[in-house]
Amino acid sequence: MTPYVKWQKNDATNAEAICEAVSRANMRFVATKTVKQQSCLMLHRARHLLIRQRTAVINAIRGHLAEFGIVAPVERNGVEELLAVVPNASDQRLPTASTRLGHCSRRLELVPSVSLLSLLSSRPEFSTNR
Repeated sequence: MTPYVKWQKNDATNAEAICEAVSRANMRFVATKTVKQQSCLMLHRARHLLIRQRTAVINAIRGHLAEFGIVAPVERNGVEELLAVVPNASDQRLPTASTRLGHCSRRLELVPSVSLLSLLSSRPEFSTNR
């Protein structure tokens, strides 16, 4: 690859490198992938993306609930234990959103254009200061 390294990256040097590479007799070329190969690679990439996103969501749930002292074993079954705590109204470790927001915020929540997320972001104790 050393003969193809140029200091300036522009169309002219790229074209020159391509012409030089094509003119060499011992140059090996890669075969074009078939549609089946491309679709298989696409599925693998999509699966890898979904696994990364699932892991990110699991870690976020663990982190958010750990702030309230709610922890579970490190595996997907542990996350299912954590998720069982969230809708459980009898569990007092996790306060409800209306408890955290207060009376004024609950009244504002009834306005159609105001969402719970906008209320949380407007409160200084829930702000991320970004």
